Amino acid sequence: MLELKILSRLLDYPHDDLWSNAQLIRDHITQSMAFGENIKAALVQLLDSIVGQEPIDAQEEYSVLFDRGRATSLLLFEHVHGDSRDRGQAMVDLMSVYKHNGFEINTRELPDYIPLFLEYLSERPFNEVTEWVADASNILGLLKARLENRASPYEAVFTALLAWVPDAVDLAPLRDTAAREERDDTPEALDKIWEEEAVTF
Repeated sequence: MLELKILSRLLDYPHDDLWSNAQLIRDHITQSMAFGENIKAALVQLLDSIVGQEPIDAQEEYSVLFDRGRATSLLLFEHVHGDSRDRGQAMVDLMSVYKHNGFEINTRELPDYIPLFLEYLSERPFNEVTEWVADASNILGLLKARLENRASPYEAVFTALLAWVPDAVDLAPLRDTAAREERDDTPEALDKIWEEEAVTF
């Protein structure tokens, strides 16, 4: 499913090929029958907000948004299991699903990295896509709410995914949770994490 490949590219770390293929991606978005008009507009806005910058600036903005703190982490199981041992087993199980269906990972990303997960789903039947997205809808909805809170255009990717869930996700409690959370990506919050984590040699 081409739309999932597009969402994967938009949510992935901004590589140079995003700039060189921007018009092709824009055309696919606007011509897609799988996206509503509002979602198309939001996805084009996201694309333009990325490629309208120099690559190094877009990459820095991406890293600040997704790599500081855990609230907007793009690792699915981090939101479910944190640092528990269950997370490792969940990743092993997901890798088994990938291999069983002939999906080979040729990057260093973890299997629960959402852009990689979307790349896998792009090769699966649509009914299977909706089942996986529905299973992860609480996480995806919370990520959307947190990105909305930060006025980030990246929330459009999660809006697009949640639109495919058969039973609409109630975003109100997730938005309330996001609004009440303390930011975990501030210098003070990051310093506190470093202080709390034990250091072993």
